[in-house]
Amino acid sequence: MSVFRRGKVWWYEFNFNGARIRESARTTSKTIAKQAEMQRRRELEIGINRISQPKRIPLFKVAAERLLEDKRARRARNTAELYRFALKPVTEEFGGRLVSDITPEDIAAYQAKRLREGMAARTINLEVGALRVTLKAYRLWGTIADGVEMLRERKDVGRALSREDEEKLTDAIRQSRSPALFPLFAITLDSGLRAAEVRALRRRDLNLTWRDGVVERGFLTVPKSKTEAGTGRSIPLTRRACAALTLWLSRFPDADPDAYVFPRHAIGMLGNKRKPHLYNVDPAQPIGEWKKAWKDACRLAAVTYRWHDLRHTFITRLAENSTVSEQTIMSLAGHVSRSMLQRYSHIRNQAKQAAIATLEQSPNGSVFDGDSPQKSPQSDTDTKAALN
Repeated sequence: MSVFRRGKVWWYEFNFNGARIRESARTTSKTIAKQAEMQRRRELEIGINRISQPKRIPLFKVAAERLLEDKRARRARNTAELYRFALKPVTEEFGGRLVSDITPEDIAAYQAKRLREGMAARTINLEVGALRVTLKAYRLWGTIADGVEMLRERKDVGRALSREDEEKLTDAIRQSRSPALFPLFAITLDSGLRAAEVRALRRRDLNLTWRDGVVERGFLTVPKSKTEAGTGRSIPLTRRACAALTLWLSRFPDADPDAYVFPRHAIGMLGNKRKPHLYNVDPAQPIGEWKKAWKDACRLAAVTYRWHDLRHTFITRLAENSTVSEQTIMSLAGHVSRSMLQRYSHIRNQAKQAAIATLEQSPNGSVFDGDSPQKSPQSDTDTKAALN
């Protein structure tokens, strides 16, 4: 072994397996250069003998951060965001523990805790799935997999808001400390956008007609959806959505076309009346979660709905209208899953039956009852003549 100096930097040089290794130690210290040479020789010996070095076991917080960095570098942005949201509560629970110390009993206790907090089984399964991917990176999931059971998820496809519950929720949302909740609610309910689609909206995706400082009409274009059918679809805005956007967009008069419609922000309480106001607004970043604000509004309104039920409500109300074609529904809603399509087909059949029922009336207003029509003022001769 030998080290030598070139200028102020020390190098090392040695022979290994018939090859001469000459590399810079990148240090001005001769002692460190000797240690670097020994470390480099050890790495080569381990490699040629195919000796795998065990990974150092980190804290779960560190492992989760590494996983997120990997997802951001190798996956689509939406996938990375999904992992970020899923790992956040898991990291709060297990962040200070080594990944090797997490047991099936710990995961079962976590699932029970999240259920008590009112989280849906689907959400909890996503969180446990993110935990599983984190442990797999250190080959620790296989040893505990048999002891972990995923929760049974709901097989129904959501439910639509009744008009009465919609009024209750609207009143409760107006009392929310989150100024963004009502415009989020109005746009989602009247356009059927998914939460991720609303979050991704930018100013350039809105085509608005303003008059005297008020949005009179307009439409939005979905910039990115989880499906090809959903991306790029255009949806006209209702008067309620226009009114909500008028008030919301007026908070950001200097926003450029690339700014998010719902930018990331913090909420504070101002004055003796504790009036909510926005600060630390970042128009280049989309809004985060609004689950807590939504749950608080549902609790105040004494109703229980998921945010995604607003999309179900939008499509259901379209399906209940027999004058709206299925092609129009698909154009407005984008992709609809098979289970959802079956449900909406049932709703459409009911609407069609109601429309056909109007044909069961004779010209003078009498109604056919069963297989035999009720007697009308027409004579049997006139009836036969009409049929002929």
